[in-house]
Amino acid sequence: MADWNQQVIEEFRANGGDVSTNGFGKGLVLLHTRGAKTGAERVNPVAAVRETDDAWFVAASKAGAPSNPAWYHNLLAHPDVRIETPDDGVVAVHAEDLSGAARDAAWARFTERSEGFRSYERKTTRVIPVLRLTRR
Repeated sequence: MADWNQQVIEEFRANGGDVSTNGFGKGLVLLHTRGAKTGAERVNPVAAVRETDDAWFVAASKAGAPSNPAWYHNLLAHPDVRIETPDDGVVAVHAEDLSGAARDAAWARFTERSEGFRSYERKTTRVIPVLRLTRR
Protein backbone atom coordinates (compact mmCIF):
# COMPACT_ATOMS: atom_id res chain seq x y z
CA MET A 1 0.00 0.00 0.00
CA ALA A 2 2.85 2.41 0.78
CA ASP A 3 4.14 2.19 -2.81
CA TRP A 4 0.65 2.82 -4.20
CA ASN A 5 0.18 5.79 -1.84
CA GLN A 6 3.57 7.17 -2.88
CA GLN A 7 2.64 6.86 -6.55
CA VAL A 8 -0.60 8.78 -5.94
CA ILE A 9 1.25 11.44 -3.90
CA GLU A 10 3.79 11.93 -6.69
CA GLU A 11 1.08 12.15 -9.35
CA PHE A 12 -0.87 14.65 -7.20
CA ARG A 13 2.18 16.90 -6.80
CA ALA A 14 3.28 16.60 -10.45
CA ASN A 15 -0.17 17.48 -11.84
CA GLY A 16 -1.50 20.21 -9.58
CA GLY A 17 -3.68 17.80 -7.62
CA ASP A 18 -5.18 16.08 -10.69
CA VAL A 19 -4.77 12.31 -10.21
CA SER A 20 -5.81 10.01 -13.08
CA THR A 21 -5.04 6.85 -11.04
CA ASN A 22 -8.40 5.21 -10.23
CA GLY A 23 -10.12 8.25 -11.75
CA PHE A 24 -9.56 10.37 -8.63
CA GLY A 25 -9.27 13.59 -10.63
CA LYS A 26 -9.11 16.53 -8.23
CA GLY A 27 -11.02 14.67 -5.51
CA LEU A 28 -8.07 14.07 -3.18
CA VAL A 29 -6.11 15.99 -0.60
CA LEU A 30 -2.76 15.00 0.83
CA LEU A 31 -3.22 14.71 4.57
CA HIS A 32 -0.11 15.43 6.69
CA THR A 33 -0.44 13.89 10.16
CA ARG A 34 1.88 13.17 13.06
CA GLY A 35 2.03 9.64 14.42
CA ALA A 36 -0.01 9.31 17.62
CA LYS A 37 2.83 7.41 19.31
CA THR A 38 5.95 8.31 17.31
CA GLY A 39 5.23 11.91 16.37
CA ALA A 40 6.68 11.12 12.92
CA GLU A 41 5.12 12.95 9.99
CA ARG A 42 3.01 10.86 7.64
CA VAL A 43 1.39 11.83 4.34
CA ASN A 44 -1.69 10.04 3.03
CA PRO A 45 -3.78 10.71 -0.05
CA VAL A 46 -7.43 10.78 1.01
CA ALA A 47 -10.68 11.51 -0.78
CA ALA A 48 -12.11 14.85 0.28
CA VAL A 49 -15.38 16.66 -0.23
CA ARG A 50 -15.20 20.42 0.01
CA GLU A 51 -17.82 21.77 2.40
CA THR A 52 -16.98 25.49 2.16
CA ASP A 53 -14.04 27.66 1.09
CA ASP A 54 -12.52 26.93 4.51
CA ALA A 55 -13.57 23.34 5.27
CA TRP A 56 -13.25 19.82 3.82
CA PHE A 57 -14.73 16.47 4.82
CA VAL A 58 -12.60 13.31 4.85
CA ALA A 59 -13.94 9.82 5.53
CA ALA A 60 -11.89 7.20 7.36
CA SER A 61 -13.26 4.45 5.12
CA LYS A 62 -10.12 2.31 4.66
CA ALA A 63 -11.99 0.72 1.71
CA GLY A 64 -14.49 -0.85 4.11
CA ALA A 65 -11.90 -2.67 6.23
CA PRO A 66 -13.01 -3.69 9.74
CA SER A 67 -10.67 -1.15 11.39
CA ASN A 68 -10.07 2.56 11.00
CA PRO A 69 -7.00 3.78 9.10
CA ALA A 70 -3.94 4.79 11.13
CA TRP A 71 -4.27 8.39 9.96
CA TYR A 72 -7.64 8.62 11.73
CA HIS A 73 -6.06 7.76 15.10
CA ASN A 74 -3.23 10.20 14.36
CA LEU A 75 -5.76 13.00 13.72
CA LEU A 76 -7.55 12.30 16.99
CA ALA A 77 -4.22 12.53 18.86
CA HIS A 78 -2.93 15.57 16.93
CA PRO A 79 -5.86 17.41 15.28
CA ASP A 80 -3.87 20.44 14.07
CA VAL A 81 -2.40 19.33 10.75
CA ARG A 82 -1.84 20.42 7.16
CA ILE A 83 -3.39 19.35 3.89
CA GLU A 84 -2.27 19.87 0.30
CA THR A 85 -5.22 20.69 -1.95
CA PRO A 86 -5.58 20.96 -5.72
CA ASP A 87 -6.91 24.53 -5.48
CA ASP A 88 -5.43 26.07 -2.31
CA GLY A 89 -1.96 24.59 -1.98
CA VAL A 90 -0.85 23.78 1.56
CA VAL A 91 -3.46 24.67 4.18
CA ALA A 92 -3.22 24.47 7.98
CA VAL A 93 -6.40 22.82 9.30
CA HIS A 94 -7.98 21.58 12.51
CA ALA A 95 -9.70 18.16 12.45
CA GLU A 96 -13.05 17.58 14.13
CA ASP A 97 -14.50 14.07 14.40
CA LEU A 98 -18.17 14.39 13.46
CA SER A 99 -21.00 12.48 15.13
CA GLY A 100 -24.75 12.08 14.85
CA ALA A 101 -26.63 14.03 12.21
CA ALA A 102 -23.55 16.06 11.23
CA ARG A 103 -21.58 12.87 10.51
CA ASP A 104 -24.49 11.31 8.63
CA ALA A 105 -24.99 14.37 6.43
CA ALA A 106 -21.28 14.55 5.60
CA TRP A 107 -21.13 10.79 4.89
CA ALA A 108 -24.08 11.16 2.50
CA ARG A 109 -21.96 13.54 0.42
CA PHE A 110 -19.39 10.75 -0.05
CA THR A 111 -21.95 8.07 -0.92
CA GLU A 112 -23.68 10.40 -3.41
CA ARG A 113 -20.33 10.99 -5.06
CA SER A 114 -19.13 7.43 -5.46
CA GLU A 115 -20.34 3.84 -5.61
CA GLY A 116 -17.03 2.96 -3.96
CA PHE A 117 -18.09 4.64 -0.72
CA ARG A 118 -21.48 2.91 -0.81
CA SER A 119 -19.71 -0.44 -1.22
CA TYR A 120 -17.35 0.33 1.69
CA GLU A 121 -20.35 0.92 3.92
CA ARG A 122 -21.89 -2.41 2.89
CA LYS A 123 -18.59 -4.27 3.51
CA THR A 124 -18.00 -3.18 7.07
CA THR A 125 -19.82 -3.46 10.39
CA ARG A 126 -18.28 -0.27 11.77
CA VAL A 127 -19.64 3.23 11.35
CA ILE A 128 -17.15 4.93 9.05
CA PRO A 129 -15.87 8.09 10.74
CA VAL A 130 -16.09 11.41 8.93
CA LEU A 131 -13.99 14.39 9.95
CA ARG A 132 -14.27 18.08 9.13
CA LEU A 133 -10.96 19.77 8.39
CA THR A 134 -11.35 23.50 9.02
CA ARG A 135 -8.80 26.10 7.94
CA ARG A 136 -6.87 27.53 10.91
